[in-house]
Amino acid sequence: MTFEIVHIDQTDSTNSYLRRLAVEKNSLPNNQTTGFVAWTDYQTAGRGCGTNKWESEPGQNLLFSVLFYPVNVPPEKQFILSMVNALAIKAALDEYIDDVKIKWPNDIYWHDRKICGTLIETTMRSNSIGSCIIGTGINVNQQQFVSDAPNPVSLRQILRREVNREEVLQKVLHHFSAYTQLVAQGVWEPIRSLYRNGLYRLGECHYYLIGHDRHYCRLDGVTDDGHLLLQQLSPQGEVQETFSLAFKEVQFIIE
Repeated sequence: MTFEIVHIDQTDSTNSYLRRLAVEKNSLPNNQTTGFVAWTDYQTAGRGCGTNKWESEPGQNLLFSVLFYPVNVPPEKQFILSMVNALAIKAALDEYIDDVKIKWPNDIYWHDRKICGTLIETTMRSNSIGSCIIGTGINVNQQQFVSDAPNPVSLRQILRREVNREEVLQKVLHHFSAYTQLVAQGVWEPIRSLYRNGLYRLGECHYYLIGHDRHYCRLDGVTDDGHLLLQQLSPQGEVQETFSLAFKEVQFIIE
């Protein structure tokens, strides 16, 4: 996949910018070989999932969205697109730091701290995904965080040096192109395997909030449609119950 890239000094959000562009410029080619990328120095209405907001100092972090047209991805299998994006970001950050993990469904963590968040929006076309806009915020050079986000971290805080934001973007897009090509070819199992092996807390036992109750569980993986698999353990380590949970049905408890 090739990319047409535009940089904007400031916008409400890069996802919104690309949605408007697709409507206003009806000439955007609807094909599977071109992706459209908007990145900005500052978002006035940047957000995460739900009502969450994304904190970012102007010009310090990498805020971007990718608009593309997936090939033959049915709606019930769209989690593969979340996997692709998470793996592309992980692969890019792996070039700078170690111990980069994917916190289900699509956050990126370094140790127990969040370095990246993503918001994915799709449209449907008959029996497949028509278009997909993936908005990502990567903490690159911000040195202080003042919002109530519990555990943010940036590349600069880890490396103790400034990092070129556009360089990070190019690395992400390079890996994103490779993974989307595998999806287009129907080669999905390597993506699923890499995603599972890159999961934060995979095989580890921790407390999770399910409903209103805390459960001590081992994280065993993710289903093809994106459900998190947890196994509740007894004090002796025996499996008592298996959970298959959708987004918002479970909360990670990070001490």
